[in-house]
Amino acid sequence: MSVLRFVSLVILAMWIGGLAVLGIVAAPSVFAVLEAHDPVGGRSLAGLVFGAVFQRFQPVMWILGGLLIAVLALRAALGPRPKRLAVRMWTVVAMVAVSVGTTLLIVPRIDRIRSATPGPIASLADTDSRKIEFNRLHGLSNGLMLLILAGGLGLMWFEVRDTQ
Repeated sequence: MSVLRFVSLVILAMWIGGLAVLGIVAAPSVFAVLEAHDPVGGRSLAGLVFGAVFQRFQPVMWILGGLLIAVLALRAALGPRPKRLAVRMWTVVAMVAVSVGTTLLIVPRIDRIRSATPGPIASLADTDSRKIEFNRLHGLSNGLMLLILAGGLGLMWFEVRDTQ
């Protein structure tokens, strides 16, 4: 059983660690380098680059979520059943659902605004409805990413505390 607990922690570390690295290291680095290289268009290019990286990580999260559900189910089948199994399962399902929802509902709307706007979004007036909507969707996407991180940290807490 300890091997399966270890596998659960590795999956969570990859998932949550990957998201944290993207948000804390990759995004600021991409934006800083490209803005320094091109003060006019660097921010827009950085958004496109980071968006592509983030989109490629989404299916990885879905696979890791599926693997985590499978490991939890296997642990329950082999016994003893993990503590608060239903809470854990629903947390993983919710995390994957949030990721899928972000990918299918929010990102395409951000991309449509970006492609329909001549020039960088940042150059639009603060009162421009496109900029307001872009910022709202971007903030929502960031908030949902933080929600996934919080869920993952909660799952890690359950794993560390569950000694069975």
